[in-house]
Amino acid sequence: MLTELKALLTRSSATLLEDAIGVASLFSLLIAALYLPSAL
Repeated sequence: MLTELKALLTRSSATLLEDAIGVASLFSLLIAALYLPSAL
């Protein structure tokens, strides 16, 4: 199982990086949208 996980990470490292950037941007937009009404 550990070798399968290692192979999976090496095969899809670029996709995982793009997904992590996407998740971070979505969370930052969510936090900004939640704080926006209190700033107005």
